[in-house]
Amino acid sequence: SDGSIRLHQMTSEYPLLQWNDSTNGQPVIALQWALTRPAVFFALDASSNIYIWDLLENDLMPVAKQNIPSDKVVAMALLGEPEKANGLLGIVLAKESGQLDIQYVKKKWASP
Repeated sequence: SDGSIRLHQMTSEYPLLQWNDSTNGQPVIALQWALTRPAVFFALDASSNIYIWDLLENDLMPVAKQNIPSDKVVAMALLGEPEKANGLLGIVLAKESGQLDIQYVKKKWASP
């Protein structure tokens, strides 16, 4: 609820990494690892901002941030085929109006 993100190992109650205020204090609505690239995850905050984290590129802050201003995003899911080497990765955004928006992710964050 405070915008903090914590990375845990299953065998420990203490986080391996913790990013405080990673969304400028906005609650994190959804967080999901990329299906095609294990070091990348996406976070959605309550202000319809999507943060892209690539831990191989930068483990201190997101490598990209995208605001979706037109219609509030209330849910996010990733789609892709990890068993295929094409590296296609998409984000499905559910908006407050009921619309679904599908966007493809740049290859540099999707390729295995």
